[in-house]
Amino acid sequence: MHILVTGGCGFIGSNFIHYWRKEHPLDRITNIDALTYAGNPQNLAAIPANDPTYRFIHASITDQQAVHEAFEGVDVVVHFAAETHVDRSILGSRVFLETNVLGTHTLLEEALKRKNQLWRFHHISTDEVFGSLPLEGNERFTETTPYAPRSPYSASKAAADHLVMSYVHTHKLPITVSNCSNNYGPYLFPEKFIPLAITNLMQDKPIPVYGKGLNVRDWLHVSDHCRAIDAILHRGAPGQSYAIGADEEHTNIEVAHRLLKAFNLSEETHLRYVEDRKGHDLRYAIDYSKLEHNLDWRPTISFDQGLTEMIAWYRENEAWWRPLLPKQLPS
Repeated sequence: MHILVTGGCGFIGSNFIHYWRKEHPLDRITNIDALTYAGNPQNLAAIPANDPTYRFIHASITDQQAVHEAFEGVDVVVHFAAETHVDRSILGSRVFLETNVLGTHTLLEEALKRKNQLWRFHHISTDEVFGSLPLEGNERFTETTPYAPRSPYSASKAAADHLVMSYVHTHKLPITVSNCSNNYGPYLFPEKFIPLAITNLMQDKPIPVYGKGLNVRDWLHVSDHCRAIDAILHRGAPGQSYAIGADEEHTNIEVAHRLLKAFNLSEETHLRYVEDRKGHDLRYAIDYSKLEHNLDWRPTISFDQGLTEMIAWYRENEAWWRPLLPKQLPS
């Protein structure tokens, strides 16, 4: 196959490209990425410059001509490209609408022109479109949970999800959608909570924790996410959405304590509580039983294993993350 990956220099997109090249070495990949602050060509530095199975296009998905060229000869689209950081969406939301909504529209319009060419268009989304769950109880998001976004970021992704599904029903495009929980793993930009904590501790700085640190996230390792996308592409049904989680719910303060223990540091010296995020969602959790029952997928990497491996990766790849630090939001 020839796969078009949007946002392939970002965290999940680059991990997906590495995964796909390993698992499907005969396939070709075209990667279109605008190389914003979170798009890093170093994420894919291991791919030889003259590799005939890989092509890179430096452009935004809002650029109609670039998107037209990127679709040439493509069988499958996997759409990762998005502005994703909630804090940045609170500070300025316009770019989230431009990329996440208008960029997705540009891709859909090009896909419509090539309807007979495309085998699948897969749209990557987030569990944040479903809003917030109560801290108490066992309620989880499913594919039928009503949308209730609570930040400019999640609202822009919810709008993109609705737009994508409208092209299924109106134009019969072969589209699938997935909504995943919080991802972690290598190449995660160091403004996000776990890599920010790891890189701070490596610099003898404290971990900043919002509020009291009681917010809960379901942590999905990025490699398990890539496997889920693979399963959806090969065994999923067009017109369907799939929720991807990991059964790994942990409070932020619990994650912070695990990291402090791994670095043999104390809460008194290396933990700092900061003013809570505006509209901070309390809890996310995913019921992935549809994926498990219909597509025979389940997560394989425990949070303990994934966190240990992630700490080791950031320790071994300081040359990757240190140049990114000046581009972070203030911690």
